[in-house]
Amino acid sequence: MKRVVGVVAGMATLVAGLVGPEGVAAGSDRTGHWGPPQRPLEWKQCPPETKSASGGLLGLGSARPTEPIGPARRGDRREPVQECAELRVPLDYREPYGQQITLALNRIKGSASRDGNHLGSLLVNPGGPGGEGLSLARYVAARLPKDVAARFDIIGFAPRGVAPSQPAMSCVDPARFYAPPRPDNVPRNDAEEQVLVGRARQYAEGCGNRWAWFLPYLTTENSARDMDAVRAALGEEKISYLGYSYGTYLGAVYATLFPQRVRRLVLDSVVDPDGVWYEANIAQDHSFDRRHRDFLAWVAEHDDVYKLGATQAAVSFAWYSMRSRLHDRPAGGVVGPSELDDVFSNGAYSDRLWPYLGAAFSSYVRNGDPSVLVKLFHLEAEIDAEEENSYAVYLGVECRDAAWPRSWDRWRADTRRAHAEAPFMAWPNAVYNAPCAFWPEKGGTPVKVGTSHLPPMLLIQAEHDAATPYQGALRMRRLFPTARLLTSSGGNHGVSLAGNACVDRQLAAYLRDAALSPQRRGRRGADATCPGEPEPRAALMKTTAGAPGTASHVSAVR
Repeated sequence: MKRVVGVVAGMATLVAGLVGPEGVAAGSDRTGHWGPPQRPLEWKQCPPETKSASGGLLGLGSARPTEPIGPARRGDRREPVQECAELRVPLDYREPYGQQITLALNRIKGSASRDGNHLGSLLVNPGGPGGEGLSLARYVAARLPKDVAARFDIIGFAPRGVAPSQPAMSCVDPARFYAPPRPDNVPRNDAEEQVLVGRARQYAEGCGNRWAWFLPYLTTENSARDMDAVRAALGEEKISYLGYSYGTYLGAVYATLFPQRVRRLVLDSVVDPDGVWYEANIAQDHSFDRRHRDFLAWVAEHDDVYKLGATQAAVSFAWYSMRSRLHDRPAGGVVGPSELDDVFSNGAYSDRLWPYLGAAFSSYVRNGDPSVLVKLFHLEAEIDAEEENSYAVYLGVECRDAAWPRSWDRWRADTRRAHAEAPFMAWPNAVYNAPCAFWPEKGGTPVKVGTSHLPPMLLIQAEHDAATPYQGALRMRRLFPTARLLTSSGGNHGVSLAGNACVDRQLAAYLRDAALSPQRRGRRGADATCPGEPEPRAALMKTTAGAPGTASHVSAVR
């Protein structure tokens, strides 16, 4: 996750002349928005829904709330009534009356009295970069306590470049470029490595050829200014914000630029603001590897179900042997080692997937049955047009936000070093981000996030989060003195509104009344803690054709 003021080349000096000590642009309108006066939004019936983008499969990723695969659970919450609108914003905030782009918004209105208990708008972002946010608004509205949801209008938005906002980026034909099985992310020799480098260069060139006019302005800072344009169009003096994963960095940048516009601020699964972005991905190699080992140990604990070995070492041997075999004989002709990486990296985001991953692993290794593995690939990791749009924006933002090494020799040396200690993710993560080595726009200077001019804010973090390691939350708290850090045990990415009752109670109390735990003396650990969710139950799986909305679904059998 990323960014900072002055992302556009040469912009730092200009911003210093435009932005005062409170972060309000000189010459802005009475709501503090820099740009043309905003017309009231025209809220209409929303178009038919499509499958939402999830952000990156690897990289920093997004914190889409993870639901079990298969039929809906009993007790699922109400389906909120939403309405949609579009907002025109400047492509370049230095030219506020110049070329405009369109943001897609949705709103679930709160029912509380506007002159009484209503607390204004709560903007939400799922991360990525590249998550669209509209489905998250519906999710948050459905899962907040009714009395809390009633006090907010919950606003989702698709950040610039992300469909259904326009323009929506696409750099390659995903059906051809990502046709499985792809080349192995872990090269065995120089020739295989050059294939991977060539694909990264090809993707970067595709983005440059199609989007040269757009790429210079695809930054976290501009997305934060887009958020303030949304606030102004809503007619709000202040907004509240709930961001997950990369959305925590976006929220931190917004709070830094516009501290006087913040009412409530919740950052869940917190990005390390000091690692934007190359260093963050190297740190992530190690945290993903640790979480993958947690999964392998869990499979070993349930050897009575999966029968892959009673120790982590034995299960690890089975996993890497499976991966090696898939190099020459892809499962079902579809799942090669790179597709396997994509499927199993999802398990680092949420242990709710572990029973399905364990079953796919066991079925393939013990019975030679690839069906569960192939079905999980299609359900969880297949790259379609929507995922490719998300990936294009992910790269566009990360490659532009900050400087990346332009020498592949540096990438190779750093990746080999990481791979020696963390083989699960080092090369896949490098390959995922490799287009930044060849990106047509050079990286800028990240925004120096942090301010003391904020109301109390809430940080939420799992102690063993792979995508956003725990140290990042500690660093973010130091930069925002009004922050309180709530941690939970476990490693799931995206903690709140995902089933942890303790975390959800504290989130609701903060949103409702700005109630937070006292600041811990010395600030060396969390200000408050919650237990994690219980580990998932081991189970074998069966696949069923023709489930509603998919080609198949996967369900548990005992």
